[in-house]
Amino acid sequence: MSEQRLVDITGRLRSPAAMPGHWVGCAPSNTGVRFPADPPTVEEIILVMRQAGPGPYADSLRALIAILWRAGLRISEALALTETDLDPKSGSVLVRSGKGGKRRMVGMDDWGWEHVARWTEHRTELPIGPLLCILAGATRGHGCSATAARGELRRLAAQAGGRRRFAP
Repeated sequence: MSEQRLVDITGRLRSPAAMPGHWVGCAPSNTGVRFPADPPTVEEIILVMRQAGPGPYADSLRALIAILWRAGLRISEALALTETDLDPKSGSVLVRSGKGGKRRMVGMDDWGWEHVARWTEHRTELPIGPLLCILAGATRGHGCSATAARGELRRLAAQAGGRRRFAP
């Protein structure tokens, strides 16, 4: 009985696990495993916000963190907000399409509104679009993807010396 040798285009040996169908019928090793919630502490969040530095880009990141943390929104909900969804006088944020497509109102404290107000001063110079948007380039004023926002939060947390996964 001969063992099939898998060789790629450069002549290197390949693992059988790289072939389609190798793991068919096998359950993943982490099936059913539940991990406990591990939100960042207040100190970690403040440290990451300070790491952002000065300028409009940093103000947008601080506004994103404030909205995620103080209003309790999911990242996709925060990135879908427009300026008309914010009501600082009543302290409420309108989530137009939340989880399950549901509409809801959430509150945010004054500390969160301070950070959002700093960002909205810069936002007025950009084209009409989502509240948290791209600041430069051909897509200036367009919405930011959730993947890109998570990547920026991860990058800031790593610079601040924090955890790998940062989700306020």
